[in-house]
Amino acid sequence: MTHATLTPYTRVQTYIGDPVSDKPQVSRPQLEEIFKDIQSDLRYDHELNGCLNCGICTATCPAAHYYDFSPREIVQLLWTENLEGIYDAMQEKIWACAQCYTCAARCPFGNSPGGLIMLMRETAIKHEMESAKNVLRPFSRVMLKLVSTGNQLAPDMINAEHFADWGPNISKIDAPLKLLRMAIPMPTLNTTATAWEVNLKTSVELYTIWEETGVLKQLEGIDRNLFDVIADFMDEKREDWKDFLAEQEDAKDD
Repeated sequence: MTHATLTPYTRVQTYIGDPVSDKPQVSRPQLEEIFKDIQSDLRYDHELNGCLNCGICTATCPAAHYYDFSPREIVQLLWTENLEGIYDAMQEKIWACAQCYTCAARCPFGNSPGGLIMLMRETAIKHEMESAKNVLRPFSRVMLKLVSTGNQLAPDMINAEHFADWGPNISKIDAPLKLLRMAIPMPTLNTTATAWEVNLKTSVELYTIWEETGVLKQLEGIDRNLFDVIADFMDEKREDWKDFLAEQEDAKDD
């Protein structure tokens, strides 16, 4: 075997790549833009005040016991402005956080790793990262239920197959659910298709809030098909609201 057939890479470079010649996943300007979006949020300076590297946040973190996840690592990446590390963490690690904020309660510096992770998640959605799309995709049914009914969960969605973690208590749902719901004094709860009945005005107000806060724009970037379905629902509900107001005006004239 001649030297011409030998690989020029060292054994280490064979496994981890050449740190000099390998192209990054995203360009430096893109990394800077992502970090700028995180750092420019009004909550950033409130959530990040320094780091002792004491590890209390990770030691008390429930998610750290089950996943390759460390709140301290997130704080260190942001504190040192490690752009590549921040981007890598946004591909998987930030989605392991349960948002319990135990870290914020224990940090001697007053940091809130959970709050910082929320900023990173929102930025991942804004930049339409695949990690955000993959994590949020299973929640499309919940989002559609919320838009169409004003509820995330309905009594008739609860069954033993989907809630096995309830254990023996799951047997309680075998009761005559519709009959029990009809016995509730409040009429808005006399339904099994929704947790409670939401009036038309409330639904339209919710749509306006989602539009004004940018939620729908973010959804459009994450799941265009779901956005189109939801937009149709919203248009239909708004038309129904206009018709209702018109009927009220006609009734006054009469």
